[in-house]
Order: sequence, then structure tokens, then C-alpha cells
Amino acid sequence: MGEEEGMSSDCQKPAKTSPKLTLLPLIALIFYEVSGGPFGVEDSVKSGGGPLLSLLGFLIFPLFWSIPEALVTAELATSFPENGGYVLWISSAFGPFWGFQEGFWKWFSGVMDNALYPVLFLDYLKHSFPIFNRLIARVPTLLGITASLTYLNYRGLHIVGFSAVSLAAFSLLPFAVMGILSIPRIQPAKWVAVDFRKVDWRGYFNSMFWNLNYWDKASTLAGEVENPSKTFPKALFGAVVLVVGSYLIPLLAGTGAVNTPASDWSDGYFAEVGFLIGGAWLRWWIQAAAAMSNMGLFEAEMSSDAFQLLGMSEMGMLPTIFAQRSKYGTPTISILCSATGVVFLSWMTFQEILEFLNFLYSIGMILEFAAFIRLRIKKPDLHRPYRVPLQTFGATMLCVPPNPTACARHVPGFCKDIISKRNDDNQVGHFVESKLPQEDTDDATVTLLSESASSKTQQDPSLVVVEEVLKLE
Repeated sequence: MGEEEGMSSDCQKPAKTSPKLTLLPLIALIFYEVSGGPFGVEDSVKSGGGPLLSLLGFLIFPLFWSIPEALVTAELATSFPENGGYVLWISSAFGPFWGFQEGFWKWFSGVMDNALYPVLFLDYLKHSFPIFNRLIARVPTLLGITASLTYLNYRGLHIVGFSAVSLAAFSLLPFAVMGILSIPRIQPAKWVAVDFRKVDWRGYFNSMFWNLNYWDKASTLAGEVENPSKTFPKALFGAVVLVVGSYLIPLLAGTGAVNTPASDWSDGYFAEVGFLIGGAWLRWWIQAAAAMSNMGLFEAEMSSDAFQLLGMSEMGMLPTIFAQRSKYGTPTISILCSATGVVFLSWMTFQEILEFLNFLYSIGMILEFAAFIRLRIKKPDLHRPYRVPLQTFGATMLCVPPNPTACARHVPGFCKDIISKRNDDNQVGHFVESKLPQEDTDDATVTLLSESASSKTQQDPSLVVVEEVLKLE
């Protein structure tokens, strides 16, 4: 109570000027909004039937998915260098109603996404500390982690930015070491291996898109960036290179140097690859990096969600209390609102969150691409410090590949899962075998508190780790 009262009282004091985000912290924040490292891309090898499709995917998909999204974000974020990001773009193009819809559902999906990360942090630790399989240990620890990271956001965005730089360095360094150690063992012929009979196309495409999304999220912080017209385009370019490199280097090292079948490549397998290449010390380093990466993901997501609410409040879409800043220059009420949402959404399963996030993200991106094109037509004289070097027709063609891909990939899957969920609700209950040790399953919760899965990948149907509570009619 004392801490909350202290945070609330700060809203009544004049907010001091908070240091602006510079290039390196902004690159780190975008990196964590999109990726967080190669944790979770292992399943692309398994679902792709071998290394070839995985490597090709992370080379080709960015060209017609990530780069168009990053270019659109660069132009619109520098044209509207204020907090709120895509809410401002949609409002300017289609009016405040659609701007509010975009803002609400984007914020809601961001909070849902953020509910995963403290849980996944403990899921990495519980392999070494089995006590975290027990609710009596998990729940207080999860609440403590959420409160601690929320407080860090409250203390200042520049602190979050430099924390993200440190976490990114710690998370990526073991893979750079692994890449160097793997060079003498690499056999390039292994990279072209593929068995099309074992390709799971849905899992493969889900892995590609899930690991290459959310380039637009940092736009909600545009008002906190130093010289955004120059910093944002550079940061997006640097983040694209960093994200793609963080996927390809570990995949090239692991698939080229280790003799293991594609079926072994599932979530968390890079730790085993590190052991095979460098020994136990590298495996422990990768496991620690994976756990800490979830902290960076949480911090970046909460920052963008909170400053989005601040921007919506400044636009008149939300009460003015959401725009009040603490003495550290941070939106206190917006941060608390986002943290509360994280706690209350923890009851949802990983599968439910993943499908709903994909659906909301696809709809939001279609609106953003449409706003990009409409603003080119409706406001040709809009000041654009950075302009995608294409005329209106070329800009339209730039947005063509991502839009049908998003619809075809996510919307039908979401609708199918809704129908499946309704059918399941008519049953008394069902049990799916859990990978947790039998003695721990009694304490395993059916929500995010017990599921071990990567925050960036779709679970394979054959490896589902869910045990639902019997539904009493």
C-alpha cells in the first residue's frame, strides 16, 4: 500500500524532464518487442522437416513481411512523433473511432502477451529448481517478479532502455560464442537437408510470423525518443539486422555442427546444442540467457503499452488521469493499469493467448497498412521526415504481400480454434498427457502458471503440455 500511495502521490507533483531515448536503447527495445533472441525458433527446424526451410524462412520472410512493416513504421512514426503511435495514424486516416478500436485491442493484446513472460522466466528456472512446479512457490514469485519489473518501468524509460541493452548483450553473447566454437565442426551439406513428408506447414508458418512480428510497437514511444525523425529509421534498420542475425547465426551453427535429427529440435533445444558444442558451461549460460530474455521482453512490452495509454489520453480518448506523469516522467496510472491486466490475464492458457494475439495482430496490421496508403492519398503534403522511397502505387504494392498473408495465416486459424473451443465446452472434461513429472501434476495449474512453452512459438500438437480442470456442468 505504501508503495502504491507513493506512486500515486507522484502524479500530483510536477514531472521532471525524463531523459530521451537514444539510438542504442531504442534498438534494444525494438529488438525485445519483436524477438528477444533465438529462444523458440528451434521448432521451425522440426516443423520445417529439417534445417533448409528454417534457414530459408528467416532469410526470405523478412523481405515481404518484416521489412515492409518496418518501412511503414519508420515513415508514420516520424510523421507523427508523439506517444500513441499507430493510434494516431489510424485516427488521422480513418477517424477517432477506428483509432480507439486499434488502440484498445492493441493494448489488450500487449497485456496478454506480457502475461507470458514472468511465467516463462520461471519455466526455465524450474528445470534447476523443481520447487517452482509448486503453486506455493510459483504464485508469490510471479507476483514479486511482476511488481519488481513494473517498478523498474515506473523509475524511467531511459532506465528500461539501458537495461534492455544489457539484457540483449547478455542474451546474445552465448550464441556468438557458440557460433565461433562451431566453425571447425560445420558441414554445410547439413543445411540443405529437408524431409517434406514431415513438414508441418501450419506450425512452420506460425513460427515464422510469430518470430518476425511487432515492428510497430515501439512507435507508441515516439514522443520519448531524441530526434525521432533521424533516430527511428536508424533504429528500425539496426533492429532488423540484429533480429535476423540473432536467428540465423545460432541456426547455422547448431544445424551445421550437430548430428541430431530434426525431430529433436523443439523449444529450448539450443541449450542442448550449446552442451554438445561447448559443454555444460555453455548450456547453463544459454538457459540463464533465455530466462533473462523474458525479463527484457516484459520491460519493452510494458513500456510501449503504458505510453500508448498516455498517448490515447492526450488525444482525448481516455481520461486525463492516464496522461499524468510521475516525478520520473513515466505514466504512473497507465503502468499500474497494464500491470493489473497482466496479473488478471494469467488464467488464460498459452494456446488461447497465442491464437488470440495472432488474430488481433493481423487485424491491426491490416488497418495500419490501409492507413499508410490512405495518408499517402489523403494527405500528400504531410510532413514526412522519413519517406519510403516509393510513389503511391509502389507504396501500395509494398503492402500487398503482408496483408493477404496475415489474413490467410491467422484469421482462419483463430476462427477454427473458437469453434473447437465451443465444442470442448460441451464435454464434461478431458485430459491430455502432461510432460511434467507425475508427482508434480497435482500442483500444476491449468493456466499459464504451469505451462512451459516458448513465448514466440506455436506448440506442436504432439507436444501439447496442457491439463485442463474438469468442467462441471
